[in-house]
Amino acid sequence: MMMMAVKNRRQRLLAGVCGVVLWSSPVLAAQTQDSPPDDGAALELGDVVVSASKPLVPATVPAVVKTLDKQEIDQTVNAVTAAETIKYQPSIVVRERYIGDRNGILSMRTNGTTSSAQTAVYADEMLISNYLGNSYGYPPRWGMVSPEEIERVNIIYGPFSVLYPGNSIGGVVVLETKVPDKTEFHGSAQLIQQSYDLYNSKKTVTGDHLTASAAGKVSDRLHIRLGADHLDNEGQPMSFATATATTTGVGQTVTGYAQDISEKGLNRYVFGATSIDHSIQDNGKLKLIYDVTPTLTATYQVGLWSNDSDTSVQSYLTGANGKPLYNGKVNIGGKVYSVSMNPSQSDSLHLMNGVALKQDAGGTFDWAVDASLYSYLTDETRAATNYGNSSVGTITSMNGSGWASANVGGIWRPDGNRQSRHEVSVGYHVDQYSLDQTVSNTLEWQKGTESSFKSSSEGKTRTQALYVQDAWRVHPDWTLTLGGRGERWEAFDGSNHSAASDASYENRSATTFSPKAALAYQSSPEWSHRLSVGRAYRFPTVTEMFQQITSGSTIITGNPDLQPERAWAYDFTNEYAVNDGTWRVSLFQENVHSALISQTNTALNTTTYQNVESLRMRGIETAFTQNGVVWDQLDLSGSVTYTDSEILKNPTNLTSEGRRVPRIPEWRASLTATWHQDDDLSYSGGLRYASASYSNLDNSDINHGVYGGNSEYLIADAKVNYKLTDRVTLNGGIDNAFATRAYVYHPYPSTTLFAGVKVDY
Repeated sequence: MMMMAVKNRRQRLLAGVCGVVLWSSPVLAAQTQDSPPDDGAALELGDVVVSASKPLVPATVPAVVKTLDKQEIDQTVNAVTAAETIKYQPSIVVRERYIGDRNGILSMRTNGTTSSAQTAVYADEMLISNYLGNSYGYPPRWGMVSPEEIERVNIIYGPFSVLYPGNSIGGVVVLETKVPDKTEFHGSAQLIQQSYDLYNSKKTVTGDHLTASAAGKVSDRLHIRLGADHLDNEGQPMSFATATATTTGVGQTVTGYAQDISEKGLNRYVFGATSIDHSIQDNGKLKLIYDVTPTLTATYQVGLWSNDSDTSVQSYLTGANGKPLYNGKVNIGGKVYSVSMNPSQSDSLHLMNGVALKQDAGGTFDWAVDASLYSYLTDETRAATNYGNSSVGTITSMNGSGWASANVGGIWRPDGNRQSRHEVSVGYHVDQYSLDQTVSNTLEWQKGTESSFKSSSEGKTRTQALYVQDAWRVHPDWTLTLGGRGERWEAFDGSNHSAASDASYENRSATTFSPKAALAYQSSPEWSHRLSVGRAYRFPTVTEMFQQITSGSTIITGNPDLQPERAWAYDFTNEYAVNDGTWRVSLFQENVHSALISQTNTALNTTTYQNVESLRMRGIETAFTQNGVVWDQLDLSGSVTYTDSEILKNPTNLTSEGRRVPRIPEWRASLTATWHQDDDLSYSGGLRYASASYSNLDNSDINHGVYGGNSEYLIADAKVNYKLTDRVTLNGGIDNAFATRAYVYHPYPSTTLFAGVKVDY
């Protein structure tokens, strides 16, 4: 009954958002006639005019910054989610295993696709990285941002700026959204189709994606944007029930299973497909901007994201009674194996609020204040535990979990303008993450109430920081940037409870200081060079210390004694820039001590978070963009990255020393080409490449091209945009055009088709 009430409430809320979008149309249209023309710089996109806003990332950030705008995204990417917008960028992989995957981990140069706490993602000023954990289960909350509302994406490589926390070891992504000065109405519809063939699972699945928004000025000072985003999609199976080892007891004879070689090179049986997710996601967003003065702006944003997910299973096994078998022991060739396949349902309703006040006059002193709150209003997962034999199961609730953050910052320019020889940035940051998880048993996993308590995990972390940085132009061609970030971290109220035991943990704290330095030289109008050095500390998350869960047949336990991981990072970048093009080469290295990585004891079937004593990642990255290559109509961009990663020292697991760091491939590359036939028609093609990598610390997963492995892949995509009228644009596309079978432990999507229409007014 509680889930039904939550769904009804959510439907009313989201229906209200769409209703307000429609209601606001005549209101905003009327305001267009009354609003004075904007005297600011303007960027014209067809018949839609938006003011050219200043990027949120300061020009003084002493690191490689890659920026892409809405036009590039629309022309080159079959983007259904915000995470997909950056998939062709240098050294970037977002582990989105299917469209709408909630576990889309961001991987950059030096972090893998399960290290979610080693990057930072922001929606405007609001932190949407989920530092409750550091695993596939705690990705950035991409669903809070619709791709339709993105104006610009800034990607910062490495922990070289004092403005960002130690989680920026891997890098930072800032998704910037815009409220236009002119009245605008936008709508879009996309149809999605994928056909997959994995083991004995063959199916064609479809989905749809709808967006609607209205934006403009309702007075001389007040800007407003209302938006709604709806996604309904089914993915391919994410996991498979497998066995390589026998068990004891008596099993029934079955037929229908598949066979292959496991990621570790062992013969295995495949009993069925699991984690076949059909999700319905909705996002409603309101953004208000009020111009207090011409240089002082107040912003308020509120977002609501909901998810209804049904994760089904498909058994390949048929028992002697002629029915599918999902759980139990089976006899194959005289040997007994355990089988476990269980479906689940999840229901989530998350709320994000953010306020900001910013002065940007470009004079002697500018300042900004912001605060945000992310709340799990409802987050409940119901899972069967003996599907096919009984209706028993569990209910996992994370209601009340979430995080809050706040920042106060200022910029001092002694010369009174943006060309000041010194630009000094100072600030204070605080964030707090809270975990509240309860697991209960139930007699009826789909609709039943809690029958008994099973376990619970609680805990909080808080980080406070003070920072200062001076970008000093010592000569017209030389800039020296020096800074430091001091942080105070606390972990408290940690506990685990079960029916058999209770454990409460002592509070923890640490105080750290991270110096940063960079020297930039403009040797000519075309050539620039920069050497950056930075220290960063990444503190343990709540779940790494305090949570205990069961994932499949593996027990994952927290470690309350974890130490912060600490890194020294280096980057030497040379860039050549000419009209309509750039070419960049970056040498990078990162030395990490006390790295926070989960390690598995296969004998006990348990996974525990540990500090790995020493890792090193180093490599070279080259990237280019060029418009008008040979022909004026042809634009190209691409990148190649080589990363040499090594586990230098790990006394806990000596067999891992000298091995590659998990989930970091040696090679990554991307290429996009866009042909502008005319002002109305464009064709774009994209390539994505990664070499094989490993999941295990000892690199024992040597068979990469199967479920459980991390395979090499080369994936080709394409997109066509056609402007039918001034207001209507048609688009069509294909991802993974040649049906490349690729795995990032789980299978990536096969060939996926897109057809869409956009209406802009």
